[in-house]
Amino acid sequence: MGPLPKNAVNRFNSCVGSLRTSPRWGGLVRRHLTQVTYTGRRSGRTFSIPVGYRRAGDVVTIGVRLPGAKSWWRNFTGDGGPLTLELDDVERTGHAVARRDARGRVTVTVRLGEAG
Repeated sequence: MGPLPKNAVNRFNSCVGSLRTSPRWGGLVRRHLTQVTYTGRRSGRTFSIPVGYRRAGDVVTIGVRLPGAKSWWRNFTGDGGPLTLELDDVERTGHAVARRDARGRVTVTVRLGEAG
């Protein structure tokens, strides 16, 4: 699968962002979705995107859906890199490492409180 059309991705991310900040639905949505902010390795630009996550203590796991159509997670391959997540209405820093398993699934593991 190739890259998703940028227009569609931007609209989707905008809708998800609106749900996260909604007075009515925000609390429920934020339990499963966070905002990730990172700096692109090659571009040096800062990006913020909504992602689904699971948290166990100081470890946050992000399962990347349709990894072949997305590129953000590639910033965290190899030794990984720093990022910021919004958890419990607080910005938390961490170090993220992306791994692809034998079946092609990609998981980004973030250890909170570690500077890149």
